[in-house]
Parts: sequence; C-alpha cells; structure tokens
Amino acid sequence: MYLHFGVPLALTIFGIGLIAAMFGLQRLLAPNNPYARKVMPYECGEPPTGRAWINFNVRFYLIALIFVVFEVEVAFVYPIAAVYLDWVRGGQRFYALVEILIFLLILFVGLIYVWVKHDLEWVKKVPE
Repeated sequence: MYLHFGVPLALTIFGIGLIAAMFGLQRLLAPNNPYARKVMPYECGEPPTGRAWINFNVRFYLIALIFVVFEVEVAFVYPIAAVYLDWVRGGQRFYALVEILIFLLILFVGLIYVWVKHDLEWVKKVPE
C-alpha cells in the first residue's frame, strides 16, 4: 500500500536536493562585492527620488481594475460570435441574438455606471 508513495517521495526529495545544490553552487561561484551604489534601489535605470514608501492614488488601481474587467468581458464576445452561425443554422437564431444582446447590455450598463460615477477621470473634482 505504501509503495505507491515511493516515486512521488523520491521525486520530492530529489527536487529539494537539486534546489539546495543550486543555492549552494550559487553561493560558491557567484561574486559577492556589495558597495553603496550596487545595493541602491533604482527605477528603470533612473536614480530614485524621494522615499520608497509613498501613497499611490487609488484611481490607478480603480482604472486598472475597470480595464481588466471590461477587457476580459469583451474577450468573451469572440467565442459567442464564433458559434453564432452554428446557433443560427440550428434554428436558435432568436436565442443567440437575445443572449448576445443581454451580455452587451450588461457591459453597457457597467460602462454607464462607471461613467456616471466619474471613475474614468484621472483628476476627480472635489466638491467645495
């Protein structure tokens, strides 16, 4: 009964041993000469300005999330369009059209909601 666990156990031990060997080999062969400029953080080759811990505006994340949601949902339109002809040939023309329109209506309502809430604007006006 326990023989069936021998191969996965041997592969796990071999994998852990291989990882340990690679870390040890890196420790032995890699040069190690840290100096101030080498260990200094940088951003895309530019010298850093200010502290590393700064607060980002939540608008960056909100717009990125909105983009991802709409991008993924629009990606689902292609498979529906690809099988639309099969549905039409199968006599389900009305069902296919209603399904596509409902999906696009949901996307449109989401876009209108985001637009009305002014979440697509980079600089949101603060009420005075």
